[in-house]
Amino acid sequence: MEKRFTFKDFFLFAFLTLLFVTLLLAMYMVDRQWAEMAKIQSVMQEQAEDIRSLRGLVNGLDQRIRSGNVVAGAEQGSAIDDSMPAFSRALAAAAMPGFQRGDWLVNSFGTSLKTITPLVSSDAYAAEVQSYVQESLLTRDPETLEWMGLIARDWRVSDDGLTFTFRLREDVKFSDGEPLDADDVVFSFDFIQDPVIAAPRERAIYDKIESVKATGQYEVVFQFKEPYFNSLALAGGMAIMPRHFYEPYLKEPETFNQSKGLLLGSGPYRLDDPKAWTPDRGLVELQRNPRYWGVQPSFNRLLWKVIQNDAARLTTFRNGEIDVYGARPREYQTLLDDKDLNARTQNFEYMSPTAGYSYIGWNQQLNGKPTRFADKRVRQAMTYLTDRDRVIEEIMLGYAEVAISPFSPRSKQHDKTLVPRSFSVDKAVQLLREAGYQDRDRNGVLEDADGNPFEFELVFFQDNEDTRRMVLFLKDLYARAGISMIPKPTEWSVMLGLITNRDFEAITLGWTSGVETDIYQIFHSRQIEDNGDNFVSYKNERLDTLIEDARGSVDEVKRMPLWQEAERIMFEDQPYTFLMRRKSLVFIDERIQNLQITNLGLNMGMVPVEIFVPGDQHKYSK
Repeated sequence: MEKRFTFKDFFLFAFLTLLFVTLLLAMYMVDRQWAEMAKIQSVMQEQAEDIRSLRGLVNGLDQRIRSGNVVAGAEQGSAIDDSMPAFSRALAAAAMPGFQRGDWLVNSFGTSLKTITPLVSSDAYAAEVQSYVQESLLTRDPETLEWMGLIARDWRVSDDGLTFTFRLREDVKFSDGEPLDADDVVFSFDFIQDPVIAAPRERAIYDKIESVKATGQYEVVFQFKEPYFNSLALAGGMAIMPRHFYEPYLKEPETFNQSKGLLLGSGPYRLDDPKAWTPDRGLVELQRNPRYWGVQPSFNRLLWKVIQNDAARLTTFRNGEIDVYGARPREYQTLLDDKDLNARTQNFEYMSPTAGYSYIGWNQQLNGKPTRFADKRVRQAMTYLTDRDRVIEEIMLGYAEVAISPFSPRSKQHDKTLVPRSFSVDKAVQLLREAGYQDRDRNGVLEDADGNPFEFELVFFQDNEDTRRMVLFLKDLYARAGISMIPKPTEWSVMLGLITNRDFEAITLGWTSGVETDIYQIFHSRQIEDNGDNFVSYKNERLDTLIEDARGSVDEVKRMPLWQEAERIMFEDQPYTFLMRRKSLVFIDERIQNLQITNLGLNMGMVPVEIFVPGDQHKYSK
């Protein structure tokens, strides 16, 4: 007998469905309530701990206030005294008309971040995030470039320049409430040096340090193996990692080495959860650290959105969804002529004093065998074929300068007698002929002695339109000389993997720079192994010696000629074709105030934070 679906069955089915959906919603709301209650409980626990801690400081703080040694501007019970010049610019900003803490600073990254865990990360984007979360003993004055105490109250140097003793502040806490002391500084160095931690770059940087020891709860001594020109910067600039947070990972190093977001420090900002960030979020968000010991920063939150497409990033900026936009040269003049955009933005055009450089790296060893780029004549020829002047004129529209070496042309490290190689097909063909490359079958392609065509892949970041245009331009130039270059557009995370595995023929990227550039990490032959940054496997014994001698010379008069000779060797060897140093072309929302160009560049990303949004222009309430 056939059963029919009646109205009664329909209503029963609908009721059961509604009941099921209601139960699901109830369970979801209960879960949310539990999560919110857990958050509230955590905040209340933090506040209770802070109140107990503050009670113990009240008497001492009161005495300091009575003696006139406390400067206005700190919050949450911290006291800023007049012996802390590192905060003088931030305090000056806080005294400006209209200053009010609050609002968000929203920026963007042009690539997705693989990890923001310190030591594990290797890109400038992760370093930018970390600079707001972790601090060091010292910081630079952006105008005088002199070192100033941050976590360190003061320091002294032994007569032989090998021993640096730092006396730490006693009121510094990490963002989870744990105090920072000398043991954390010692741990930070020891953690880097432990071979189970994947930190080959940092181990190379700190190889000059013999030991770091605590000689008191708030005193730490750095002992150097030998004189080093940048000793103070090395010791004073090391990021301090909280021992209680990172030490457990020494027992499970792979968990740390493969981690995505283990980030905790004493800085002005913190992650909501120092263990929970993952790349799939598509953004990085930091919140103001309520326990910060120094001058509380102006912004409640810092946000970086991952927007890999250039056009999408510009649209997002036009819509007011991000506060900063680094313009590409081709669009820069158009944006300057955009009246609506300029009515609500400010723009800055400058060559940063510490501007980095872009390059093409020629890998000299692949799969354990020398490549064609192991011959310096081939590398020289590739530089002759790379018309950098036209790249700057036609793609960068003049907003760049040719790079000669890793050293800025305005640096004392630079040999001013060096002149960039000009584009010359004739010189390139002559060098290639000497290296054994000729068009043997007259098909327009050069072949080696075995008849193998001169063909290679050039890896580049796929979402940078200017780089894409440059690579296509170079493909045509190289083809005219009989070289087949195959562009290989690549995702950022994949590029990092290719670099780690040395699995590429040629790659175009960029390095950041500094006041005085130490090239050991990139060009010394010891940095070929153990995932060091000499990923093109470049070796030159004389250069190794010069780098070592320059690093070991604390006398600038003696050191600079060593750097200049090193530059001449790199100019001759061309381990990279050094491309260009680009001007910064930046548009910033007019809300952002106190923007200045300093001797370290625009103060947009400086810490301590000295920019702000006036109270009547705040966009975000939390």
